[in-house]
Amino acid sequence: MEVCGTHTHTIARAGLKKLIENEIHLVSGPGCPVCVTAQGDIERMLSLARIPGTVVTTFGDMIRVPGVESSLQEERAKGADVRIVYSPRDALELARSNPSSQVVFLAVGFETTAPAIAATALQALDAGVKNFSLYVSHKLIVPAMRAVLDGGAALQGFLTPGHVSVILGADAYRPVAEEYRVPCVATGFEPADIMEGLAMLLELVAGKRMESAIQYTRAVTPEGNARARDIMFQAFRECDAHWRGIGVIPGSGLALRDEFASLDAVKRFSLPAPPEAQLKGCRCGEVLKGLIDPSECGLFGAACTPSSPVGPCMVSSEGSCAARYRYG
Repeated sequence: MEVCGTHTHTIARAGLKKLIENEIHLVSGPGCPVCVTAQGDIERMLSLARIPGTVVTTFGDMIRVPGVESSLQEERAKGADVRIVYSPRDALELARSNPSSQVVFLAVGFETTAPAIAATALQALDAGVKNFSLYVSHKLIVPAMRAVLDGGAALQGFLTPGHVSVILGADAYRPVAEEYRVPCVATGFEPADIMEGLAMLLELVAGKRMESAIQYTRAVTPEGNARARDIMFQAFRECDAHWRGIGVIPGSGLALRDEFASLDAVKRFSLPAPPEAQLKGCRCGEVLKGLIDPSECGLFGAACTPSSPVGPCMVSSEGSCAARYRYG
């Protein structure tokens, strides 16, 4: 399994599956942050956009993710103030320059983006910015890998995401490799990286060496970036999190610490509990768990296309369905 959505798109774009399909079966995992965001969280984000005087800021992938009846893009077309930003710092600066508006940043992502968002939260708190808040829907990758294995996926190895591994370090996957007897290789994003990572993984499997190795040596170390993790956990703590198609995974998410409660959009706007919501016919959850190929979903390529997506796996630039449709 390639856990990372960027890996999924590189594999599809370069036609790597066709080269190795007689020897290796690759499946895509839950490494697309937009795709794994629970539908209830999407509905809450939409409700934020409908609050008068509120500016919702987000990375680009989130804006087209379908809700049950709408999306952030559709809410913007109706008059909501929804803006794409390139960093959480941009959202904070927007709040400073618009003191009469409430600016909310949708904090969606894995360990790759969490340190920068935590640093922004620290800055906002220190500066006393009163009209800035975060809707936090961060996920942690290692608990998801465990959940995939516990859920019945018959895997012999993981290609682990290079950018997350820069923060975590390759040693973070060692317990998974040892406990589940599934070796891991932290891999870069070029086709040659992935082919080398697969070769390394095959050697580990053949030698029955349940290790966590590094292909992406130009960026990843065994210990990772301790400073980034320290910043992340100054603002956040681990919590249980709901994943699309998987359910609640204990200790798999991040929540703001109590001292940052003033920056919590859920508390600031008294948002109700996430609603029970599902996209009819969408099988994104099974795709994310590696249980089906995107083409096995009855909506794929018919009702669900990149121009008219039903589920988030067809929306995101990291989504498995989008990669399968575009290149497969």
